[in-house]
Amino acid sequence: MKDIRTLSLDQLKDYFVSLGEKPFRAKQVYDWLWSKNLHSIDEMTNLSKSLRERISEEYTINPVSVDLLQKSSDGTIKNGVKLHDGLMVESVLIPTETRTTACVSSQVGCSLNCEFCATARLKRMRNLEVAEIVDQVALIDSQSRMYFDRPLSNIVFMGMGEPMMNYKNVVEAIKKITQPEGLGMSPRRITVSTSGIPKMIKMLADDELRVKLALSLHSAIEAKRNEIMPFSDKFPLTDIMEALQYWYQKTGSVITFEYCVWKGINDGDEDIKALIKYCKQVPSKVNLIQYNPIGDGKYDQCNKQAEENYIRQLENAGVTVMVRRSRGGDIDAACGQLANKTTD
Repeated sequence: MKDIRTLSLDQLKDYFVSLGEKPFRAKQVYDWLWSKNLHSIDEMTNLSKSLRERISEEYTINPVSVDLLQKSSDGTIKNGVKLHDGLMVESVLIPTETRTTACVSSQVGCSLNCEFCATARLKRMRNLEVAEIVDQVALIDSQSRMYFDRPLSNIVFMGMGEPMMNYKNVVEAIKKITQPEGLGMSPRRITVSTSGIPKMIKMLADDELRVKLALSLHSAIEAKRNEIMPFSDKFPLTDIMEALQYWYQKTGSVITFEYCVWKGINDGDEDIKALIKYCKQVPSKVNLIQYNPIGDGKYDQCNKQAEENYIRQLENAGVTVMVRRSRGGDIDAACGQLANKTTD
């Protein structure tokens, strides 16, 4: 049967009218589905039993479930999330003293081929549905309240998959997460991370969702970036920059460049100079991300001196830079490690 959560509010109204019910029933059901995140039609207690039975004859709800939960020594929680068709994705709860962040997936596997990322080695099986994305957020919000006694504060689309390759469903999920009749979270606390697809960046700007944007950059030298992220040879850095400038013009929101520094790959002065030049073209900041090995030996975290050199030169050039330390590395929950791998 079809998942009732695939119906819009207007479609729900039409459905209930076709049953001879008042249109307001649609709003009641919509509230159960998206605000209360209910996963059983039978628990919609403000509907009559006969109406619930009638709905259940035609529709079902296919919630996600936690197949495996792993806890890191630093408090990070990784969820192996099982979908209705048996496929798996991973999502992560990252706690700090002041906030909890949900790192959610948008695809089963990934459409891209970044050399440094474990997820990229998985075959892309399919895009996640809207409800499957929202379910991850609701699940982690529940875990945040249970384990840390506070609601979820931030969401990053930095899990498995390229969000821009599942654009329609990601955007609709964001709407469900942020609307008052949904989870009611602030869009300013949501970051969409992309590897850089210019036309989709522009589309996201035009859709005026008021979310933040992060670009997985890792090198501002064209040839080197193409080696690190082979798919990027289809999307030149000049085209990406044009899209980023369009983004800022439309939204006024500063772009975050996500950047891993690897030993012997992009840890030289020429790499830093290229990054500074790129940053100067649009209001932006740099997150230097501590790399998490995936076992191939090719990409190794740079030494402390190289990291400090990046920080010093970026700051001297007036570029805001932050260092994002690895979280959840002992359970393969850190950046680039999500690959449905369990750690005993």
